[in-house]
Amino acid sequence: MERTASIHRQTKETDIAVTLNLDGTGESSIETGIGFLDHMLTLFARHSFVDLTVRVKGDLEVDTHHSIEDTGIVLGEAIKAAVGDKKGIRRYGSCILPMDETLLLCALDLSGRPYLVYDAQLKAERVGTLETEMIREFFYAVSYSAAMNLHIKEIHGENTHHIIEAMFKAFGKALSAAVEKDPRIRGLLSTKGAL
Repeated sequence: MERTASIHRQTKETDIAVTLNLDGTGESSIETGIGFLDHMLTLFARHSFVDLTVRVKGDLEVDTHHSIEDTGIVLGEAIKAAVGDKKGIRRYGSCILPMDETLLLCALDLSGRPYLVYDAQLKAERVGTLETEMIREFFYAVSYSAAMNLHIKEIHGENTHHIIEAMFKAFGKALSAAVEKDPRIRGLLSTKGAL
């Protein structure tokens, strides 16, 4: 049975719909109105093997803040819904990803306890029309909505585009590992009996 979810969230600032399939092949259709975010979500889908559709209508005449943060909220909610009861999944995932001069670590735990540790030095204030300070806000929103413990650390890097791209690719690969089913796991991978 495929693990899928569709989430729609509408506020006075944004109207966002996300559909994802955790057991996909990495196909995506992304329209956020922010070119660089579209590119990053496409990379995330490809490297996580998640099939992903994202439609965002936001108040971009203000700035990108509401659109990016709310997209993170809805994506996190969709991940949480698609993962379901977490029975049989590996729960943890990590990736150390190189991209040219950049080396990026991403590790996550689908623990049910949200937390973000974000350690990156982005030198450029923008990539395209995207304010780079919003990258942390995006991952914060995903981590809390998905109830995951998420660590993102730039080990080294110079180019802001490369660092952010490495984040999304590594996050995709870490998520793919965490949601993978393992036939050795009976029920939940926890001694508490709950996640």
